[in-house]
Amino acid sequence: MLMALAIVAETDPLKANEDGVILIGKTRVTLDTVVAVFKQGATTEEILYRYPSLSLGDVYATITFYLSKCISS
Repeated sequence: MLMALAIVAETDPLKANEDGVILIGKTRVTLDTVVAVFKQGATTEEILYRYPSLSLGDVYATITFYLSKCISS
């Protein structure tokens, strides 16, 4: 039996608050925080452990956003 694969574009989990700080999803965890621990060598699982309010998808999307901006700079 073949399973159908649905490809759906996900929205970016990054949102700026009223002070211009970039937050991830519906949390108070900032982009800068996740990027800092990622640059220190934390894995996705470690980031989720440190910040349980984040979802796995949001962590991967945040890291992807960061890496795409680093590579294109």
